[in-house]
Amino acid sequence: MNISINASFLPHVDAEESLAFYTEVLGFELRLDVGSGRMRWLTVGPVDQPDTSIVLTPAITDPTISETEREVIESLMAKGSYAGIVLASADVDAVFAEVEAEGAEIVQEPMDQPYGLRDCALRDPAGNMIRIQQRS
Repeated sequence: MNISINASFLPHVDAEESLAFYTEVLGFELRLDVGSGRMRWLTVGPVDQPDTSIVLTPAITDPTISETEREVIESLMAKGSYAGIVLASADVDAVFAEVEAEGAEIVQEPMDQPYGLRDCALRDPAGNMIRIQQRS
């Protein structure tokens, strides 16, 4: 069986803020921009990996979600507990220095984890947790 990851999904609260973060801070390219306003989906990905994408979706589009559910989702997003993704780099320390210089919200500076990885963590504008680990 030959299966690969094509796309992962992360919610956004503000499409323009998320687009700026993923293209200007992380250096990804915009591949698709669909819809408008609160119903806007953005597909971004690493320039040198055309078959791997992140789809940034409106956080809450289901009309059957109650106000209480909406508040819970927004609260979890703000804490970075709702969604996340793990990225990898050949030089996590250099990437960290770049994203920190761009003003990204830092959660954890690069460190060697007890389970054998070196990584750092930050949040995107919607609060999604992004971990960047050292590629071995």
